[in-house]
Amino acid sequence: MSEKKLMKGNEVVGEAAIRAGCRYFFGYPITPQNDIPAYMSRRLPEVDGVFLQAESEVAASNMVYGAAGAGARVLTSSSSPGISLKAEGISYIAGAELPAVIVNIMRSGPGLGGIQPSQADYFQATKGMAHGDFRLLVLAPSTVQELADLTYLAFDLADKYRNPVMVLGDGMLGQMMEPVEFKEMRDLDELPKKEWATDGAKGREKNVINSLGLVAENLEKHNLKLKAKYDQMREEEVRYDDYKMDDAELAIVAYGTTARIATSAIDRARKEGYKVGLIRPITLFPYPENRIAEAADQVDEFLAVEMSTGQMVEDVKLAVNGKKPVDFYGRTGGVVPSTDEIYDKIVAMRGDK
Repeated sequence: MSEKKLMKGNEVVGEAAIRAGCRYFFGYPITPQNDIPAYMSRRLPEVDGVFLQAESEVAASNMVYGAAGAGARVLTSSSSPGISLKAEGISYIAGAELPAVIVNIMRSGPGLGGIQPSQADYFQATKGMAHGDFRLLVLAPSTVQELADLTYLAFDLADKYRNPVMVLGDGMLGQMMEPVEFKEMRDLDELPKKEWATDGAKGREKNVINSLGLVAENLEKHNLKLKAKYDQMREEEVRYDDYKMDDAELAIVAYGTTARIATSAIDRARKEGYKVGLIRPITLFPYPENRIAEAADQVDEFLAVEMSTGQMVEDVKLAVNGKKPVDFYGRTGGVVPSTDEIYDKIVAMRGDK
């Protein structure tokens, strides 16, 4: 590990990616993630890498397809509507079983919306990225340090599963500055070998990378192969964090920046005698449904808190499976829920109990 530096979240994404072995970035500007391509445009040439601003988000995602197919560690980033434009290409990347890392620093919507932070892309990231039976492994950091660590991890997970991995943050996390410590620079010669890559048929049979499957039975086999991979992710890659859950009677479920705000509200509520805890999903897919189901045998009720009109709350309800009530509190349109608001919601739910 290196010494700590005070850095902006977006720039941390770029440095962590480079240290993980990424040498190619393709993207297109959109607020509030613009610091990522700006940083990569300056930093990548210093490590013999390539930065290219594409003519569009659609073009950028297809450039990622090409670089990943050649065996490179490659990154693209955007914010909300830009991710929507990349979605077709991301489906191709997943269908072709190519490893790539995609960063979404969410802004408010729908449509062009606004440049303020949001968590309203949860459905898009975890359930409806694009067409076809495919999933992304989705990582949700809540601190700048975690943004560095999870971006670094994302490249290893992408290679492990030959699948795109999304790091899902929001405009506040991307723009805030915090001390961060980076892992050491990866030796490119020690990265996993990719025998499947289209890097030139040198004394071997040529490799073919394709997402087209015109024979229904063959495409079904391919989709079932992909599903087995997603099932393996569910078995091996679930990540979450508990906060003061040992004796909790109310469990708040929140991720990313919102989880940090909820933690402050929990600390305040604890001082007033309310037994409140937090389950923070770190992987949004695979989702920590077993942990939430387990908590349903302990707590009296749940509260999902999000910067949306209610998206992750559906997964909380599925995991709880009717055992206990699940309430929701959210702000949307770029409005960030405050500690006072979440505390007041806790009191409203637990004040007479």
